[in-house]
Amino acid sequence: MTYSCCLSDSPFPLVLDTSVLINLHASRHGRRLLSALPNKIIVPNVVELELDNDRSRSTGEYQFVQELITTGAATLASLTDDESVEYLKLVSTLDDGEAATIALAAARGLSPIIDEQKGQLVAEERCRSTVIGCSFDLFRHPHALIALGSDAVEALYFALHDGRMRIHHDRCDETVSLIGVERALRCSCLPGYKIKRPLWQAMLASPVSVSPRKL
Repeated sequence: MTYSCCLSDSPFPLVLDTSVLINLHASRHGRRLLSALPNKIIVPNVVELELDNDRSRSTGEYQFVQELITTGAATLASLTDDESVEYLKLVSTLDDGEAATIALAAARGLSPIIDEQKGQLVAEERCRSTVIGCSFDLFRHPHALIALGSDAVEALYFALHDGRMRIHHDRCDETVSLIGVERALRCSCLPGYKIKRPLWQAMLASPVSVSPRKL
């Protein structure tokens, strides 16, 4: 099964949630990936503030976002008064970054990139005219695959291992086929990990196992 990226032909600017930026930083190839995309990249100011903490500074996540903004790879966007009203409605049930991402994307006709299922469901209600994506869509975008080349699988693996990137359960098998069973066993964030782990261990012990692929 080969995953078809929903953002492949989307012309909409992309609004990135906090977890998405964390995954991109963890991948070690985040700036290269974003620079390869044909879409404009937007970072809500609330997301930037959410990463302005001791932990994110120590990991380099905050510096990563600042570099994206200062180099022009991403544009920082402040919420308008109307968007702030919508944000306050959403933040009662969603994280700050998710609420800001959806409020901004819905008001401006942009594509929100969100990983959490609850946030995606809310985005589907608010952003009916645009495509809604997730981190996995960025890593499997055709332009990103071309730009990263042999580093595409490594980027995906580190986003899972270091960033603990969330993916939908129907993308798990393809992901394992990409990164290989041995690496999959190191990624406890994969959906159904506890249930699938014994199977993967058995596959690894078998003479025929799934090895990492280049793309």
